[in-house]
Amino acid sequence: MKGNKHHRIVKKFSELSLDDLYKIIQLRIDVFVVEQDCPYSDLDDKDQNATHLYYETEEGEIIGYIRILDKGVSYKEIAIGRVIIKESCRKYKLGHQLMQDGIDYIRSLGETEIRISAQEHLREFYERLGFEKMGGMYLEDNIPHIQMFKA
Repeated sequence: MKGNKHHRIVKKFSELSLDDLYKIIQLRIDVFVVEQDCPYSDLDDKDQNATHLYYETEEGEIIGYIRILDKGVSYKEIAIGRVIIKESCRKYKLGHQLMQDGIDYIRSLGETEIRISAQEHLREFYERLGFEKMGGMYLEDNIPHIQMFKA
């Protein structure tokens, strides 16, 4: 990646090309399975009911990604999940902007309530975006998580 040049892409599942889908799944596995040493089934049948918002470089590399789930897929509210910034690009501090882009997209749909299942160690990151902790810690794929909500 040359500097911090990327563009934002928003697609429904049916709009993703095979290459898009491959690169998204590859990034999710690289971060959540390999980097975090957490074997889990990433393919959970929720991608088909999701909006995929991601950052792509001019060279076609996906460097940031979130999955926005429709109401009723995971929670009664719209949900954001699978929040990823490629390890080599974290120095550019894209995570906050990626989440804000997701929040802005959800607001453009007329929705105000968003729920997330956040890794507990990222609580302050999400609090800076206006999310509040709901309930206690629980293990998801052996990693401490908390539910958080933004209205």
